[in-house]
Amino acid sequence: MIKKYQNYIIKSFGINLIQVTIVFLSLIIVLNVFEEINFFKDGNVGFSYPLLLTLLNAPSLLFEIFPFIFLITTQFFFIRIIEKNELNIFKNYGLSNLKILTIITATSLILGILIIFLFYNFSSKLKFLYLELKNSYSSDNKYLAVVTDNGLWIKDEIDNKINIIHADRINDNFLIDVSIVVFSKNFKLIENMQSDKIDINNKVWIIENGNIFKNNSSPEQIKKFAFKSNFDLEKINHLFSNLSSLSLWDLKKLKKDYKTLGYSTIEIEFHSQRIYSYPFYLMIMSLIAGILMLNIKHNKSKAYYILIGILFSVMIYYINYFFGLLGKNEKIPVEISIWTPLLILTFMNFVGLVKINEK
Repeated sequence: MIKKYQNYIIKSFGINLIQVTIVFLSLIIVLNVFEEINFFKDGNVGFSYPLLLTLLNAPSLLFEIFPFIFLITTQFFFIRIIEKNELNIFKNYGLSNLKILTIITATSLILGILIIFLFYNFSSKLKFLYLELKNSYSSDNKYLAVVTDNGLWIKDEIDNKINIIHADRINDNFLIDVSIVVFSKNFKLIENMQSDKIDINNKVWIIENGNIFKNNSSPEQIKKFAFKSNFDLEKINHLFSNLSSLSLWDLKKLKKDYKTLGYSTIEIEFHSQRIYSYPFYLMIMSLIAGILMLNIKHNKSKAYYILIGILFSVMIYYINYFFGLLGKNEKIPVEISIWTPLLILTFMNFVGLVKINEK
C-alpha cells in the first residue's frame, strides 16, 4: 500500500501537473485559434470553425510539450514544499531528498506510459480529423504529404506482376502524368503504360487516353482501360498522412504498407521510437528539475527558477534535434538517435545526484 507521505507527494505533484497543463493548454488554444483564423481569413466561415479546429489540434500540440510541462511542474512542486518548509519536515521524519526524487520520477514514468497508450492515441484521432477538415479547405493540397521531390512512387505487386508506378502529383481523385512499368515476378519487362490522368477512386483504376508499349513495338493507344491495384485514393492519402495523426496501431500498419510500396520507413521508425522513449523522457525531465531545485540556493525568485528551467529545456531540445537529424539522415541508426540523448541526460543526472542528500 502507498504510505501517507508517498500519497501526499504524488497528490501534490498531480495537482501541480494539472494546474501547469491547464495553463499551457490555454496558451495553445489562444495562440492556435489566431493561426486558424488567419488561415480562413479569405474563407466564408465563422469563428466557431477555427475554434473547433483548434480544439481538435490542441491535444496533439500538448503532447509535444509535455516534457517541458513535467519539468516546470517538478520545479513548482519543490518551490511549494520549500516555501512551506515541508522539505525540512520530510527530512526530520527520515525522508531523504533521493527518496522524494524517486517518488516523483516513478510517478512521471507511470504517467508517461498512460500518456502514450491513452492520451497519444486519443490525440492522434483528433489530429487525423483536424487534418481531414482543414485539408478540405486547402486548394493547394497543403496538408497532403509528398513522398519525394520527383512526385509519387508506388511499387505494387498484384496478380503475379510487379508494377512500378510514378505520378507527378495527385489532383482530386486522379494521378497526373503517370507512367506504369509492369514486370513479371522475375523482373522481366512486360509492358509500359503512360497516361496524362488516371482515376484512382477505387482499386480498379481507370486509364483514359493512354499509350501501352509492348516488346519495343509502336505504342498502342487506348481510350479507356481498367487497371487493378492494391491501392486506391483513400489508402494512398492515408500512407502520407501526418505521423502525429496516427495511433500506435496505425503506425505499425503504415510501416507495413511502406514496405509493400518500397518506401523508406526511417521516418516511421523514428516517430515510433520517439513515442516508446517518451515515458523515460518525462521521467528524466522531472529528475533534472528536481536535481536543479535541490542543488541551487532557495532564496531566489520563482522567475529565476523558471528561467533556469527554460534554459535547460532549450539545451535538451537542441541535443534531441541534433541527434534526430543524424537519425533521419541515416548517419546513425534511429534507435541510437533517440536513446543517446536520454543516456546523456541520465549521466548528467547521476552527476547531480552525487551530493543530493547533503543538501
